[in-house]
Amino acid sequence: MAKEIIQDSSKLMSSFASFPTVLVTCQENIITVTLIHIVSFLPPLLGIGIKPERYSYGLIKEAKEFVVNIPTKDLLKPTIFCGAKSGKVLDKFKEAGLTKQDSLSVKTKSVKECPVNIECKVVQELVTGDRTWFVGEIVNGRIADDYKIEDSIQYWRGVYRLPGNILK
Repeated sequence: MAKEIIQDSSKLMSSFASFPTVLVTCQENIITVTLIHIVSFLPPLLGIGIKPERYSYGLIKEAKEFVVNIPTKDLLKPTIFCGAKSGKVLDKFKEAGLTKQDSLSVKTKSVKECPVNIECKVVQELVTGDRTWFVGEIVNGRIADDYKIEDSIQYWRGVYRLPGNILK
């Protein structure tokens, strides 16, 4: 197999197959995040990458907690909305038609319509170029009985998708 030498880092980064798409709640706000990753299993840690100019950045920095809410394909429209609008100027819960749900272990509300809610307390911040990664320890959460990971939303190359086929 012949390989082309690529100097353009954005082209190289676009070769990743996909990124999970989640709704992160912080205080009374929601932000759509595609830079999320499990960074440790023991202890259980999730990392989310947020630009410092985002309204949610300051909210997470102040509260030291966030909730990762996993939307499914039926929540695509509010997911796109929450990524396109700023919570600084409007109530995204109200405008997106989403319901605030009390969390179990943090003050930040969860998104009731999302089948998975993962509550995190920030244990580390890591500045990496244009983003700060907030690393949160998972302290509690909920998963709906009927949740199907196949219905979760993925993002890459500018479009939202569903996870691919199982190979084995």
